[in-house]
Amino acid sequence: MADDGAAAGVDPSPSSHPIHPAAPSDPPLDAASFTHTPYYCEENVYLLCKELIRAGLADPAGNDLYAVFISNEEKKIPLWYQKASRTNDGFVLWDYHVICIQSRRNKGDVLDLVWDLDSTLPFPCPFLQYVADAIQPLAFGDSIYGRLFRVVHGPVFLRSFASDRSHMKDPMGNWIELPPMYEPIVAEDGSTNNLNEYIAMSNNDVGDLESMVNDVYHNKHGVVINETLLPLLFSRLPE
Repeated sequence: MADDGAAAGVDPSPSSHPIHPAAPSDPPLDAASFTHTPYYCEENVYLLCKELIRAGLADPAGNDLYAVFISNEEKKIPLWYQKASRTNDGFVLWDYHVICIQSRRNKGDVLDLVWDLDSTLPFPCPFLQYVADAIQPLAFGDSIYGRLFRVVHGPVFLRSFASDRSHMKDPMGNWIELPPMYEPIVAEDGSTNNLNEYIAMSNNDVGDLESMVNDVYHNKHGVVINETLLPLLFSRLPE
């Protein structure tokens, strides 16, 4: 992902400060204990999912984890509370971003969490707080800055994702941002690069909510939803 700077003509300041549910009672985690390479958020989330499983912080098969790619047709997505920001409110205009959402249920209570290694919000962050503060739904209405979300079930993502990091090279083959030190991620089927298949999305890809609740578990590239449907999708996932 790359920082496109502040969106021209856009007021990134939140209009209000909503009241959020309490953070989870589990011991706080240090984001620094997870592998993180700046500007390689897709690989950071891939390794984060694996580490959550390994550490027993997620379902052993990763069934409660979802990789969420955020982008749009213009490749201009505003987010707040980002560590890479140069402004006090953490505003950044990314071409795309990737986070992990953990869908947790306890006796009917929804305790969803967002794991974003590039955010200054709590780590992990309660889902509703992240949506309100980092995403700020409908802040841009139907403008070119409206965000789309490709939600991919964790086990499917870990089997299928691959990147050869070529998107981070300029036309001369030089690195735009230095790559991770470990080897590139290869999918189980041998694919070496399908990152753009996850990033590319348009409003035409958004389906109806009921079918997406089922399709998210079966589609290699997950389902695409808009800002309005994002909270609704996670509220309807099975326990």
